[in-house]
Parts: sequence; structure tokens; C-alpha cells
Amino acid sequence: MASAQDSRYGQKDTSDQNFDYMFKLLIIGNSSVGKTSFLFRYADDSFTSAFVSTVGIDFKVKTVFKNEKRIKLQIWDKSPQEGFRMIYITYHRGIIGFIFMFQVTSVLAYSTLLDWSTQIKTYSWDNAQVILVGNKCDMEDERVIFTERGKHLAEQLG
Repeated sequence: MASAQDSRYGQKDTSDQNFDYMFKLLIIGNSSVGKTSFLFRYADDSFTSAFVSTVGIDFKVKTVFKNEKRIKLQIWDKSPQEGFRMIYITYHRGIIGFIFMFQVTSVLAYSTLLDWSTQIKTYSWDNAQVILVGNKCDMEDERVIFTERGKHLAEQLG
């Protein structure tokens, strides 16, 4: 793991020195795939079934411990709305990882991830890591994207 001082991997936040590393992650996906719910569940361990659409961009901070190191994660949740697309270019700087999220109940949400992949290759660091997340697996009766198809997309995205 690289030092947070190394700008290729994240920036050290000078206002909060109470961590060893800081990494900036961005959740990407279509509207309604569950990006905000995922963020709140992971960062705050809270969940609400009420749907609230993200306007623009929002983020949460979570501190995790790995190998006796304190790691601060800034996890950004961005709206997929076209009107905000140019704002994203600014937010892609400094991001070392992307969480590509789709819902397993939507072929459209799945198929647009290749478009998102093109966008991050254009505007972000070449070695940024990508994690693929199939969300809403609890809706098994409505599922149209199965594990093998998700594995195939993961291979395509590297």
C-alpha cells in the first residue's frame, strides 16, 4: 500500500492528521441502482427504504483499519444526470478507485457501465481500481442479470 502523501494514491488532508492513508473512491451507476443506499449502509450502518435522488454530488467519510493502519476513505456518490456531467471531471482528479454499481433487475443499468468505463478512462488516473457491484440481489424474482454475466462484465472492465 502506498503512502497517502503520494498523490497517485490519494492526498493527505492537512486538516485531519488522525490517519495513515486517505483514499478517494467514487460510486458510479445509473439512477435508482442504490448508490446512495449503499453509501449510507457502508459508511453509517443505516438504511432507509425511502428513495431520495442525489442531486449533484455527495460524500461520506469512513475510517477503516488494515494491517494496523488507520485508513480514511472518502466515498463520493454522484448523480448520473447529464446536467452534472462536466462537474464530474473535477471530482475524478485524485480518485484512486471506482465502485461501478448496477442493479441485477435492470439490463439498462448493467449495459451503461461500459459507457461509464469510457468516461473514467478519459478523465481519471490510469491505474485507478474498479470494483463492480451488482445491487438489489434481494429482488431475486425480478433478477435479469445473473452471476456469470456479471463476471463477464468484470473481465471486460479489467
